[in-house]
Amino acid sequence: MSKVGVFRALHRGRAPGDPLVLPGPWDAASARVFADAGFPALATPSAGVAASLGYEDGSTPADEMFAAVARIVRAVDVPVSADVEGGYGLAPKELVARLLEAGVVGCNLEDSADGVLKDPAEHAEWLTEVRAEAGDRLFLNARIDTFLRGVGDPAAAIERAAAYVAAGADCVYPIAAPTAVLPLLRAGIQGPVNVVGRPGEGPSPAELGELGATRVTFGPGLQRRAERAVREIAAGLTK
Repeated sequence: MSKVGVFRALHRGRAPGDPLVLPGPWDAASARVFADAGFPALATPSAGVAASLGYEDGSTPADEMFAAVARIVRAVDVPVSADVEGGYGLAPKELVARLLEAGVVGCNLEDSADGVLKDPAEHAEWLTEVRAEAGDRLFLNARIDTFLRGVGDPAAAIERAAAYVAAGADCVYPIAAPTAVLPLLRAGIQGPVNVVGRPGEGPSPAELGELGATRVTFGPGLQRRAERAVREIAAGLTK
């Protein structure tokens, strides 16, 4: 089975309380740590990769992001999905080509730009074009930014999810959804649901799975925890 086939299979048949846990490596070294720990797949966070390259979140040049992701892919044998933000303005054909060149099995694509939600119908049309170019070679995770952009009604996220699944998304990601609404989202969304986890600050991955998560990712949270650890080490060097 191909790596993308393996990755797709990891999303199927998940029992409640047993979501697919995808750590987010920000460089080759962290990717090796997570792979050696036994995780079956990884999902890069754009903000974490940006920090490792010295950029603010959202300001990484496309070439540098794809190069960083390619280094992560080369460092491990497990499937790697990549957060490529809004696609960097690339046409679907070029975006898919760049993703495949980097060696990833999938990607996150968000539905807001410059802090503003995109029109869901137009975004769904764009996702349809990406799916047509990718065929079955990429697993598409459609990020839904309604909660992130201050739209608290779960119905808005569910409506966007339906449009994106119809457009060919394999999974949807209602980022920043409050824990309390996860069961409602799970009931209203067809297919896998990605939920962000915050180790030490909220429900465990297993608990998120019980609430409806098919898979759990961590955004830049793991990179930021590692950075805090390095700061503590650095402070200790002066004592």
